Amino acid sequence: MNIEKLKQKFYAKYALVQTTTVRNTINEFDWSNRLIGLRGSRGVGKTTLILQYIKLNYNPDNAVLYISLDDMFFSENTLYDLAVHFYNQGGILLAIDEVHRYKNWASEIKNIYDDLPELKIIFTGSSLLHLVEAKADLSRRAVMHDMPGLSLREFIWLNGIAKFKAYPLTELLENHIDISMEIKQKIKPIKFFKDYLNFGYYPFFLENQPSYHQKLSETILTVLEVDIPQFANIQISNIVLLKKLLRIISRSSPFKPNMKSLSERSGISLNTMKHYLKLLTDAELINMLYFEEKHLNSLGKPDKIYLNNTNLMFNLSSENLNIGNARETFFFNQVSRNNKITESKFSDFYVNQKYTFEVGGRNKKKSQIRDIENAFVVKDDIEIGSNNIVPLWLFGFLY
Repeated sequence: MNIEKLKQKFYAKYALVQTTTVRNTINEFDWSNRLIGLRGSRGVGKTTLILQYIKLNYNPDNAVLYISLDDMFFSENTLYDLAVHFYNQGGILLAIDEVHRYKNWASEIKNIYDDLPELKIIFTGSSLLHLVEAKADLSRRAVMHDMPGLSLREFIWLNGIAKFKAYPLTELLENHIDISMEIKQKIKPIKFFKDYLNFGYYPFFLENQPSYHQKLSETILTVLEVDIPQFANIQISNIVLLKKLLRIISRSSPFKPNMKSLSERSGISLNTMKHYLKLLTDAELINMLYFEEKHLNSLGKPDKIYLNNTNLMFNLSSENLNIGNARETFFFNQVSRNNKITESKFSDFYVNQKYTFEVGGRNKKKSQIRDIENAFVVKDDIEIGSNNIVPLWLFGFLY
């Protein structure tokens, strides 16, 4: 088996990848395990992170190999045979990108793991990927890490402006005035916040900002036309219904869905629509909000449906974009990364079964949360808050 072309492609990527700005996500993952998976939506930077990890820890020699399973090499060769060949030549780390592009990826990675006991394997896959549903039993072998898009904090840092630490939610709420003042001394946070809402969630804004939304449109189409059908075995003729459902959601999100009405508008049966909503959620195109007593992973009726992030709002519904909806979408997206978030009985959001949040503009009143313990008003267009009033932009510093 001749793998020289694969090595050459790897060396070219190795040479080009930069390690001066590496997301702190790399330090949050446990790289000590022998089988590691990185899962995330298209465009969040999985490939870059895995190449940065290799460059920071390994020399480009015969002991290390990065491959992408959408390479034409695998139209005539199997992943398992490649791994055996690489291992016999002294390989110690095999990094596998785009595993969801390869039909029997789970079974072959299981066999590689079991048969080549000294080989370390790192793989990346779509956010749609569920190990527990894989035919091979990888769920007890692989350690999976979920990779989000950029936070506002990371967006500011990648722009080369300033580097700030991330704060757990409890610390941020307790010390939000001091934290806001410290950040404000170095930057004008509202300016960067407005830019972030438009084009800051996916790191490919660094490649070419003017073409950002064109690339994002292409990414969305690939998810709808390739990724979701591949995972869910959706017929080609039904992809148009999936697109229609996302378009309806984008024009009115966040909204409390009337499932019967949504079914009639989209032309999708109720049971199929619940499945499609789950797929759009797993693909990180939408977020569904439930009341706390409901199971968050159920196929039951969500209480609200949001687009996953504000960049999708600007891309899919810029002509109908409502700033109030964008505020809630930003809050939901950033806070849900490391916290459990549900709909509040009294306000917009209930977090970690403790904190109540009402999100709005700078003139938002406290009346809805006046008598609620651990309740906060989250205001846009303010740099520094007071007491239980917290600036909206500051929730972009949670990771």
